[in-house]
Amino acid sequence: MQKIGCSLLLAIITFISCAQKTNYKNMSTTVIPPGIKTDTATFGEGCFWCTEAFFQRLDGVLKVLSGYGGGHVIDPTYEQVCDKNTGHAELARIIYDPAKITYDELLEVFWKTHDPTTMNQQGNDVGPQYRSVIFYHNQEQKEKAEKYKAALDKSGAFSKPIITAIEPFKNFYPAENYHQNYYNDNQNQGYCRYVIQPKLEKFEHVFKDKLKKQ
Repeated sequence: MQKIGCSLLLAIITFISCAQKTNYKNMSTTVIPPGIKTDTATFGEGCFWCTEAFFQRLDGVLKVLSGYGGGHVIDPTYEQVCDKNTGHAELARIIYDPAKITYDELLEVFWKTHDPTTMNQQGNDVGPQYRSVIFYHNQEQKEKAEKYKAALDKSGAFSKPIITAIEPFKNFYPAENYHQNYYNDNQNQGYCRYVIQPKLEKFEHVFKDKLKKQ
């Protein structure tokens, strides 16, 4: 999010009343039918409003939940995380159908939708909660993430070294309800219109073959 105080941001959110809706349902409350084999990916790439919006649109992604993880405070609030003392990052927990989309494809989206070379910063969003991080859930995810990171560094795709942390999954605490499905419910909000929307338009152009059918 932009560099404004948490209390001001909360006040802005409280008074949003004319949000536009899209065809994307609230995937934080989606109930996954029994019998579908699923897997989980956990990524941090800056503001979780952006991360959530990207991954919600991918065919094969069943559920996306914004939250906090990787820190030492149990069940933190947004205000606590904003104070930069909890150790948590803003994360998206992504439940997906590996028969439709692979972890490799999710990694591609992860690295192409943020700057993995800036320490604790994405644009005007500054702080450890905005760090670039992959929390792997098993050895296979760890190996794939490390291999992809090394290949990107070697390719020279970025002018600076990739600083994305690759760490074992530690914890995840869902964010407050008003953070869930944020972009879809608040497209008239300033941050959504001027920060997320341009990124989303670029994302939808690059990954048009991987998007859900509307």
